[in-house]
Amino acid sequence: MIMIRIVTIGTSVITVAFAAAVRTVEGIEIAAVYSRDAERARAFAEQIGAPASGDGLDAVLADPSIDAVYVASPNAVHAEQVRRALAAGKHVLVEKPAVGTAAEWSALAGEAARAGLVLLEAMRTAYDPGTAAVRGLLPSLGVIRRVSFHYEKRSSRYSAVLAGERVNIFDPAMGGGALADLGVYGIHALVLQFGAPQSVQAASVPLDAGVDGAGIALLGYPGFVADIAYSKITDSGRPSEIQGEDATLLIDEIASPRRLVRRGIDGAVSERIVDAPPHPMAGEVQRFVELIRTGATASEDIERTRITLQTMEDVRTALTPPPSRARLQRSAETAG
Repeated sequence: MIMIRIVTIGTSVITVAFAAAVRTVEGIEIAAVYSRDAERARAFAEQIGAPASGDGLDAVLADPSIDAVYVASPNAVHAEQVRRALAAGKHVLVEKPAVGTAAEWSALAGEAARAGLVLLEAMRTAYDPGTAAVRGLLPSLGVIRRVSFHYEKRSSRYSAVLAGERVNIFDPAMGGGALADLGVYGIHALVLQFGAPQSVQAASVPLDAGVDGAGIALLGYPGFVADIAYSKITDSGRPSEIQGEDATLLIDEIASPRRLVRRGIDGAVSERIVDAPPHPMAGEVQRFVELIRTGATASEDIERTRITLQTMEDVRTALTPPPSRARLQRSAETAG
């Protein structure tokens, strides 16, 4: 079996988790670590068991022994690093959210297709067995009328933000914020199960750091309505729900469903426990390897990411406050 050799970009906790996931999947190995800081790159390579490291991205990408790149840098620099990796002839797995806009994603996907390369967003929810189990239970719920997905978890870095420190995941310049970090899970799950929404409304809790700390989006579909709640400054223990006219499905965790409870309107209750994969991120790694090995197109994956990014843009647009009545009046008076 030919081994896919991948280099990682980014030295945060998510890359540590990715390295652990790679060890559970056959046919792929981490060959090198990239960081702008040479010493940090060496230390991180030692930490995750990578045999090489480098602080020059162009040099790393020029290495003919490297087949692919895992991009887990701050959100704001994903697009440029993905573009450089594709230009160097490397397949790319990029952390969620892949890029900032749907148009940017479509452009990168076009570049990958023309070069015969795989571009995939590392969205573990899409490749989790629990997500497939939810899809399988949908017909038993009857006509869907309400959906409520949420991911609300207080960040371990929030205390640092309150102390006035600059933290990437709460930094607007780095593409941080609750919608980008956690809201994307609920939106992606909704798009995966039901497609693109027809309407979007939203509200959020702004932080002094310049990003959203929590928020909620209300999305309209033909015949039903969905809400997506997300927070990095509070916790929640409530399940997500899909409500049909015949039954309601309770989902313990939308990012990785493990316990699914169906409550029928007739009072019948059934439970399904989904076996966990060897690692929560194993599915995305396996999908990436499969696409590279078979040469299959990732059109469905690409389109799902595009719709998710477009929906996130629509949420941000809905959060933009309309001009006040007084401001409109002043503008009209000035124009007159």
